[in-house]
Amino acid sequence: MNLRDVELRRIGLSLVHPFRTSFGVEQTRDILLVHVEADASEGWGECVAMQEPVYSSEYVDGAQQIIREHFLPRLTGDVSAAALGALLAPFHGHPMAKAALEMALLDAELRASGVSLAAYLGATRSRVPVGVSVGIFDEIPTLLDAVERYLARGYTRVKLKIEPGRDIDPVRAVRERFGDDLLLQVDANTAYEAADMDHLAALDQFGLLLIEQPFAEEDLLTHAAFARRVTTPICLDESITSARTAAAAIDLGACSIVNIKAGRVGGYLEARKIHDLCARRNIPVWCGGMLETGLGRAANLALAGLPNFRYPGDISETARYYEHDITVPFILEPDGTIPVPDGPGLGVEPDPDRLDEVTTSVEHIRLR
Repeated sequence: MNLRDVELRRIGLSLVHPFRTSFGVEQTRDILLVHVEADASEGWGECVAMQEPVYSSEYVDGAQQIIREHFLPRLTGDVSAAALGALLAPFHGHPMAKAALEMALLDAELRASGVSLAAYLGATRSRVPVGVSVGIFDEIPTLLDAVERYLARGYTRVKLKIEPGRDIDPVRAVRERFGDDLLLQVDANTAYEAADMDHLAALDQFGLLLIEQPFAEEDLLTHAAFARRVTTPICLDESITSARTAAAAIDLGACSIVNIKAGRVGGYLEARKIHDLCARRNIPVWCGGMLETGLGRAANLALAGLPNFRYPGDISETARYYEHDITVPFILEPDGTIPVPDGPGLGVEPDPDRLDEVTTSVEHIRLR
């Protein structure tokens, strides 16, 4: 496929409610979209980099710059999503920027061939169970009210964000209020130190599905030591940046479950490699979320349709995060699932009028 034009479009979307994690509070999202055009097709990609480099070293301004100044000059000939990884390999890091470009190429290629992303990746399910990620609240009664609303909406699995000082008591309160049958897990987003292991071990009493990424992303040995200490499965998120790091983490005993985020690992093709690796080693995986628009949500649903995604993902319906998205909304079914898009490519595309409403800047780049 020979690309003709690339558009780097920034949009701003407000969240329905502020979302607080151990690294900050998000109220609005500054999102970079990548739109590629070839002679016979076009495609969309979404970059999940945040406005500031607090989740990882990437941030949205930097992602736009490296795509414009370093990646696109390499795409002047015949390119494909499958070849993109090797083409961009000389550039270290920047997996979220690479993933956005790969997603746009995949969408364009698959639209041209009439194949859905789900079918291309190897999805075996037409709908997937989804969970809800609940941010940190100052007051436990407010947290309980929020969880009650999500359960009433139909979510069957709840993930609580935690941080030092807001961990054991909120988890205990949710478990006591909603019972032992609730599928409950926690996510620390690297907020703890090795010295906190004794404290965190108290989470064992709550029968959690998993404890996600308590320590720094590079600290696999501490995760392995903690995994030996507790009975609750340890899941890694930030630490898993490729199939290679996933294999190392599993070999070290640092995790027994993996959270796969395509943006964090450089794209959906690397995400599929991690899925396949984990399947061969009988390590369950699930799909994480980065507050994506409908574009990224559609791609995540396609990925979550693969057979080794054994736990509900952080995909959620559109209304969980956005009152008015740029695509048709994804709606939670009564059984706690969301259908996997089956149209060509991503299976969704932005509404042009809505896109214009929320656009903050557009950069057009002609490649030939």
